[in-house]
Amino acid sequence: MCAAESFGPGPDAAIIATTASGGLLDVLNVAAVLLDAEGKIDLWSPQAEDLFGYTAEEALGEPAGRLLIHEEHRDGVQDMFAHVMEGGGDWAGIFPIRHKDGSTRQVEFRNMRLQDDLGDYYALGLAADQRTLRQLERDLALSARLVSQSPIGLGVLDTDLRYVSVNAAEERMNGVPAAQHLGRHVHEVLPFLDATFEGAMREVLATGVPILDQYTVGRTPADPDNEHAWSISFHRLEAPNGKVLGVVSSSVDVTERHRAVQEQRRTVLTLQRSLLPRPPPQRPGLALASRYQPARAASEIGGDWFDVIALGGDKTALVVGDVMGSGVGAAATMGQLRTATRTLAGLDLDPAQAFEHLDRITEDLESETIATCVYTVYDPHSAQCRISLAGHLPPVLLRLDGKRELLDLPTGAPLGVGEGDFHTTTLDLDPGDQLVLYTDGLVERRDRPIDACLDTLLALLDDPHRSLDETCELLLDGLRHPGDHDDVALLIARVLPSAPSRRWPEGGRRNP
Repeated sequence: MCAAESFGPGPDAAIIATTASGGLLDVLNVAAVLLDAEGKIDLWSPQAEDLFGYTAEEALGEPAGRLLIHEEHRDGVQDMFAHVMEGGGDWAGIFPIRHKDGSTRQVEFRNMRLQDDLGDYYALGLAADQRTLRQLERDLALSARLVSQSPIGLGVLDTDLRYVSVNAAEERMNGVPAAQHLGRHVHEVLPFLDATFEGAMREVLATGVPILDQYTVGRTPADPDNEHAWSISFHRLEAPNGKVLGVVSSSVDVTERHRAVQEQRRTVLTLQRSLLPRPPPQRPGLALASRYQPARAASEIGGDWFDVIALGGDKTALVVGDVMGSGVGAAATMGQLRTATRTLAGLDLDPAQAFEHLDRITEDLESETIATCVYTVYDPHSAQCRISLAGHLPPVLLRLDGKRELLDLPTGAPLGVGEGDFHTTTLDLDPGDQLVLYTDGLVERRDRPIDACLDTLLALLDDPHRSLDETCELLLDGLRHPGDHDDVALLIARVLPSAPSRRWPEGGRRNP
């Protein structure tokens, strides 16, 4: 039976626990020496052997003064010993000890008188190396000063995630006095935090792997009327022997940066949305639906766009594009390319010819710009759609009978590269057929291959009779995740029954 098993589950068992080596007493290597009334060594701990160099066999029964004290110091030590043994109280201090190797060690002592059941007196001496003790005191003092003066909020929580201590910066951030933290869980002190906050700390407790820069937004009693933001990190606190003591949280107030980012986000979104059609106009022979969903962070909002352009003869140009890059610059470039595309569309050019002009325009922009784009022109009188790609992902064709496919089209080169390798494909459409145009933010994930996401896209398009708005929401819900790092433009067009039905043999498509 192990030691832990020898104790039952009674109420006293909870206070009895085995401590592994490597704790504070082991660091100090505290030695215990017991002297009888004559000053002879009666008990000698293993730590005393480490500190003084003498084995128990060499020390027991020897006068402590003769064995351990240099001759010039013996009178003072004898006076101290007599004072303690006469009941004069404990004595604590430092005096030089003669080590077995002949060297002199400065040793911190605490001496006290003990009495046994026969009325005999003994002197107990507890000793530790002065250098080790002073270093530990310096380390503790430095740690305490760093914690108290740190501008970073620091909180120490035990393994039950109850506060053990907080520094002044954490008090100020939370607006709660230190005394009202102690013994309470995080959610009791800061009720605005969601469960993921404590979940992160439990993960750190279990794995020992720190979590860095977790972004948290909310309100505290320090400023309940305004939203603040913090960057919070967690690491596991361990004793020198590896025993897990709890978790340390470090918090940096990043409210000003958060507000600046939010303002930048509003600026970028305002600019971008001002350049997008809202909503896309309904065109002859087509039903249309669209969505634009920005990235989470302002710095990640890019130049995705879609457009629906009225052409002569009831034709309609459908455009979806993506300017590489992010922020205000990408949004502004998107506006320039959208304007150029609308101008070229008015010339009723073949899509590949329009891309040749757009490629040169993109090269001439002041900033180096690369963009991908899909350009389609639908003619309701011929029920044909002409499509060209400039480095863009292919549209999905969803037939009225439920068949769907990624169109096998020449990819072409992105705009701004200058290669000018563009092709137009003509596709015949029937009433009820749908074209799904999108930017890569819909199907690109950092944790999944794009082919798997494209397969999911096709699988979600399982009902050609679903409303276009419902299809848009279904695709966004099924493919997007909170915190995705790219924005999305999505445009879906359905051929209306009024459009004449016309089919080309052998696959229903041709190149002009």
